[in-house]
Amino acid sequence: MQPTSHDFTANAHKALQDENLRKALKRVEAGFTTARARAAAALPEFEALRDQARDIKNHVLENLDFYLERFAARVEEQGGRVHWCATPAEARETILALCRSVDARTVTKGKSMIAEEIALNPFLAENGVEPIETDLGEYIIQLADEPPSHIIGPAVHKTQDQVADLFLEHHRRYGKNKRLEEAEDLVAEAREVLRDKYLAADVGITGANFLVAETGSTVIVTNEGNGDLTQLLPKMHIVVASLEKVVPTLEDTATILRVLARSATGQEMSVYTTFSTGPRRQGDADGPPRFHVVLLDNGRSELVGSDKGELLRCIRCGACMNHCPVYQAVGGHAYGWVYPGPIGAALDPYFLGLEETRHLPNASTFCGRCEEVCPMRIPLPRILRHWRERAFSHHIAPPAERWGVKLWAALAARPALYRAFTRVALWALRLFSGRKGALRRLPFLGGWTDGRDLPAPAGPGFIDQWRARQKRGGTSGEHDG
Repeated sequence: MQPTSHDFTANAHKALQDENLRKALKRVEAGFTTARARAAAALPEFEALRDQARDIKNHVLENLDFYLERFAARVEEQGGRVHWCATPAEARETILALCRSVDARTVTKGKSMIAEEIALNPFLAENGVEPIETDLGEYIIQLADEPPSHIIGPAVHKTQDQVADLFLEHHRRYGKNKRLEEAEDLVAEAREVLRDKYLAADVGITGANFLVAETGSTVIVTNEGNGDLTQLLPKMHIVVASLEKVVPTLEDTATILRVLARSATGQEMSVYTTFSTGPRRQGDADGPPRFHVVLLDNGRSELVGSDKGELLRCIRCGACMNHCPVYQAVGGHAYGWVYPGPIGAALDPYFLGLEETRHLPNASTFCGRCEEVCPMRIPLPRILRHWRERAFSHHIAPPAERWGVKLWAALAARPALYRAFTRVALWALRLFSGRKGALRRLPFLGGWTDGRDLPAPAGPGFIDQWRARQKRGGTSGEHDG
């Protein structure tokens, strides 16, 4: 995927004008956000589980080399093989070589963000191996020739009508000439089309939610069962995962699973949680004859122990973006690379460089909801603030932006001047808001007013309210009403 993060402002503006996108994104708050709150409230020990999950991942990161070596040894003992890849190019070449070793022509794929990170699909296609996405959301965006817009809901930006049009266009080759209107019919048609693909595939490729060091098992979490068919039916199963996915034991895996589904989709547990341990053994009813795990570093080992190392705790649940007001307004494609939302704004500058991604850390209101709901308690606002500070100190931000920050700093350091400035600003905002009490256009705030009106201040500023309260005898410890 060619990054377009440098065009975030233009991407976001385009997204705000897209009525289909805005209609589709309403499902994020109505579905994921509400479901997560309900699931968390129904589990009294949810907050304690978050602490335990965080501590497990911290322990792993402090002993990453040990657990990775243990995992690799267990995989080898079970008859599988582990391939260590430092770069995306090395991972792509390794996977291609494995496919060619069994003369693969088609490959079925489960949903994998690491496969997106290394741009696996176009590479395989260029080299004569047809990749077929089997997750419904991934299948939809493959037909649309688009990248995913969400970590767990790749096609969340698509409306049902758009999906119906895509199926009508691409399924004609299978004799499907009727435009379907109901979601159930669309799912049934996709299932029918994909069934033969599973049976014909030479290789199945999945990601991994977890790599269990204790047993050498890989774990996938799905709601469709496509992952099981992808890895069981072909003659080779390839798992592609990043280093930080390893966990010590099966018990640790169970602990993190209890916060994963609740944070991601609001379920107590996803419909399918599948543990794969090596290739098919004598006496097994099914399973692939060959089992390979491709482990990708791509700079992650350098993150360990750094001031941004806590990003490696991420379990790709998507809760941060589900609750982010910026993501809910512009969707995932505006971020311009594989990882969108707050986690992408914090992670992408590391992978792509701050020059390419400088807009992303600014795509935040700093409301703190991302950290509030993150099951691994990743301090995303602190990391975003770090990137902002670095962009300023390294003169990556444009001069106008840096001078604006300097002006604000000068005002904030001079209380009297700050109070005078804010009083004038409040007066001007009320003056130009008119009778409706909102501003439709405002200089330097087009990013806000292009998509919504800016409410004018309804009363005096905070400092004036504070002083008035003190005169009435109030104190900092009191609360009104």
